[in-house]
Amino acid sequence: MHNDGNVVPLYKATTDQVAHSPLARLPAILLQVRDKATQQLRHGLQALFNNADDTLFEMADRARCDVEQYIFFQAMRDLRLKHNSIERVFLEQVFAAFIRLAQYDCVLATLPQTLAVEALTAQPDDERQRTVAVEAMVSRALDRDGFALDQLTARLCALLGKEPGDLHNPLGPAMLCEYFLQAARQLGLEIKVKLIILQLFERYVLGEADQLYAEANQLLLATGVLPDLKPAPVRRTADRPDVSAEDGPIDARAELIGLPIDENVQEVFAALQALLFNVRGSLSPTLEVSATAQPIATRDLLRLLSHLQQYVPVPAAVDDFDLRNQLEQLLTRVSVKSGRSRIFGEADEDVINLVAMLFECMLDDRNLPDSLKALISRLQIPLVKVAVLDKSFFSRSSHPARRLLNEIANAAMGWGASDDHERDSLYVRIDQVVQRLLNDFVDDPAIFSELLADFLAFTQDERRRSELLEQRIRDAEEGRAKTGLARQHVERVLNQALFGNVLPRVVVGFAQESWSKVLLLTYLKHGDQSAEWHADVRTLEQLVWSVQRHHETDAAGMLALVPGLLKSLRDGLNSSAFDPFATREFFSELERLHVQALEGPGHSAVDASAMVEVCEPIMLPSADESQGHSEPVRLFADDAGLRQVDQMLAGRWVEFQEDAENTLRCKLVAIIESSGQYIFVNRTGMKVLERNRTDLALELRNGVARVLDDTLLFERALESVIGNLKRLKRGK
Repeated sequence: MHNDGNVVPLYKATTDQVAHSPLARLPAILLQVRDKATQQLRHGLQALFNNADDTLFEMADRARCDVEQYIFFQAMRDLRLKHNSIERVFLEQVFAAFIRLAQYDCVLATLPQTLAVEALTAQPDDERQRTVAVEAMVSRALDRDGFALDQLTARLCALLGKEPGDLHNPLGPAMLCEYFLQAARQLGLEIKVKLIILQLFERYVLGEADQLYAEANQLLLATGVLPDLKPAPVRRTADRPDVSAEDGPIDARAELIGLPIDENVQEVFAALQALLFNVRGSLSPTLEVSATAQPIATRDLLRLLSHLQQYVPVPAAVDDFDLRNQLEQLLTRVSVKSGRSRIFGEADEDVINLVAMLFECMLDDRNLPDSLKALISRLQIPLVKVAVLDKSFFSRSSHPARRLLNEIANAAMGWGASDDHERDSLYVRIDQVVQRLLNDFVDDPAIFSELLADFLAFTQDERRRSELLEQRIRDAEEGRAKTGLARQHVERVLNQALFGNVLPRVVVGFAQESWSKVLLLTYLKHGDQSAEWHADVRTLEQLVWSVQRHHETDAAGMLALVPGLLKSLRDGLNSSAFDPFATREFFSELERLHVQALEGPGHSAVDASAMVEVCEPIMLPSADESQGHSEPVRLFADDAGLRQVDQMLAGRWVEFQEDAENTLRCKLVAIIESSGQYIFVNRTGMKVLERNRTDLALELRNGVARVLDDTLLFERALESVIGNLKRLKRGK
């Protein structure tokens, strides 16, 4: 029976009670076991933290939405900031558990279990998932290493003079899990991230428990503690933990755990080297070769690059900095100093040439804002160094250095030529990233993961703010378009009822200025197929008919109509929040007109000045009078500009040439189908431009506007370089 104890949470109150117990009460051999175990556990935790970045990056790449991606990036950043504290708390609890072996008390074993139940009831769903996951991990560990653990527990009991049931083995998998859970409480992660981190813990800490137990047993055996116990069988490599999709209820699967391995890294780089053959040899010392050239070691190349890295000029002067020329000068100095011709190794030279070509393509890319090119060009040395250290830079799209470059370019897509970059928060952040790499990057590529996580957290905040503004603009523009459509319907109804008729001026004014608003609100609220709309249209028609003169045969119909008409008019005005005092004069005048209409042609005529002929179509004022109404241009259906417009989707960036010197970069945020308008915003989400389909097509066709290529910058440059190298090879 495995006796490492159940899952016993170790809370601070419990730890404090034993923290001051003298270590002298523990046998010296037990202190050796503890120290050896903590050393191994520390290595396991470090492996966990080292691999957490890549694991969380992979999860973020596969995220289904921005919110989920943000959760993983925030978790990665939080874990990096707090991993030292987590390791410290974890090891403190290991020490406290060993101290507790010398003063076991049943109360200390039972109290935390009660607290664990209370915690479980506080957040049942998340805690239940976590508990099930931990139980599954512990069960797998016991299945693999239970025999060695039982031997260790038996030896600890013999050493301390305790019964097996009275001892919780401080190195048991349940205890190790609990130490980690307590240490990681400060992270405050989402449950899905917690489960992933737990799987990493199983892989890198519990997965090495066989070595932990073997060395502890060996130390105790060497001092004569239960020497007759049968040795535990050696675990095969195949028996090491590899959590499968069928193991437990954890959502994150083992294929997402650990470093992403690209088996084709060497093949990809070898293929690139074959293409680079024709440009190889251009980097060589400018002196007479007296003997066979000797390649310098890669570590010496890195030292040369680190030296140059400190002298990369500021963005304003970066055009004068030629990396290959600088390296060639340094290589010449090295050759003169050593008295022999020195060159770069083939692989190192190929990396230098390839990265240089990539930067040439990126700095010639019209889609990259000019203000960003100077900043990006300063990254050439750090990227050469990371590519020398890790050839997967060229084959793995998720490589942190490669992603950092792409994310910077993507975030700055909306920069315009006239922006005040030095005061722009994004420009400042990118400048900080570049400066940090130039100052701190020596030979540890982990700095790229750190900077990428920080940069993504920053851009995610900016993106959320701009998306909120964009949504407000979309809503406003769709509302404006719907209002415009409603106004057209109301104008048509008014013209059908009034146009060509001679009517009292007061009725025409009321229809245009007051009842049109009732119709407009009814259309917006209920639509033109609703009973409310038809009722309001009928009320307008009845109003027009009621103020015209009628024969005696129509008098009965007139008398029957008027009460309902007046009620409908008042109800419509009230529903549209008209001031009843403002309309009182109209209803008084309407009553007089109705009386005159019933008197017939033989009675006193209406004053001619009070009548008006509606001889021009009625046009209601627009909410936006700023738009001109130019004569529409007609284009053929197969026009190239129209085809390009029709292929555009919301989210694409377009650059407009405002004049000979200034351009405006903006993003298509909405296509209003009812009005045919294309709405553009700047990088912050503010509306800056509006075009109709035809005007936009003409601008695209005439080169006044161009759609920017928003594919990944590095991938775009790599594709271009490979194409150039292939053409060069065919030309040879």
